[in-house]
Amino acid sequence: MNNRTNVRLPPEVNRALFVRNLPFKITPEEMYDIFGKYGAIRQIRVGNANDTKGTAFVVYEDIFDAKTAYEHLQGFNIMGRYLIVLYYQPNKVTRKMNLARKEEELNELRARYGISEDD
Repeated sequence: MNNRTNVRLPPEVNRALFVRNLPFKITPEEMYDIFGKYGAIRQIRVGNANDTKGTAFVVYEDIFDAKTAYEHLQGFNIMGRYLIVLYYQPNKVTRKMNLARKEEELNELRARYGISEDD
């Protein structure tokens, strides 16, 4: 195996992949078969709620295995659907949640002190 200690990866690369456009009927075993070819997997979570169907999180033990899977499976055709593979970026998710919370707090303060949005 090549020496990975001196390799610099882009900041968005991490061990967790977010996969979209999965067939709704895909099983976790099929996911392990597809993604396990690229390295040891720590965890796979397949969405089963109405708003998460067709998505999954795949967490690898090694960041380089995740990078290899990302490169090989982006656009891969499974059961007539082309996969969309992204590196999971929790900051994007929490940023939206924080923005909504800040807007809610701002509206509460406006109501408390009688300030309209036009002021």
